[in-house]
Amino acid sequence: MLLGSNINNPQKNIEIALENIESKVGTILTKSELILTKPVEFESSNIFCNIAVKLKTQSSPIKLLSEVKAIEKMMGRVNDSSAIGAYQDRIIDIDIILYNNIKFSSKKLIIPHQKNLYDRDFAKELINKVK
Repeated sequence: MLLGSNINNPQKNIEIALENIESKVGTILTKSELILTKPVEFESSNIFCNIAVKLKTQSSPIKLLSEVKAIEKMMGRVNDSSAIGAYQDRIIDIDIILYNNIKFSSKKLIIPHQKNLYDRDFAKELINKVK
């Protein structure tokens, strides 16, 4: 999973999201360091705080998506980028990048997450540290 935040104390938002993942979703096995990055694919003066984690969960991919979306909503994220068709500043973003070695595709979830796994250098760097 890849987490990012760029408003309202991003580092604290990541910490809160990780605590919620541990208590509601599964065990975090490894995590990368936190890094700061500029926004990708949209303009903002707010810098992102990002981290990658490897998770052990009993949830299916769709259930996992539902669980992380519930955490995002509980933390105050109102609009998902896919729902509005554009990227914007966000209190928390939790992306499922890989799920074991499966390939999965639905309207709401595609695994592996192509952009973060292959196109975004900061994401590739973080993901490689937790594989």
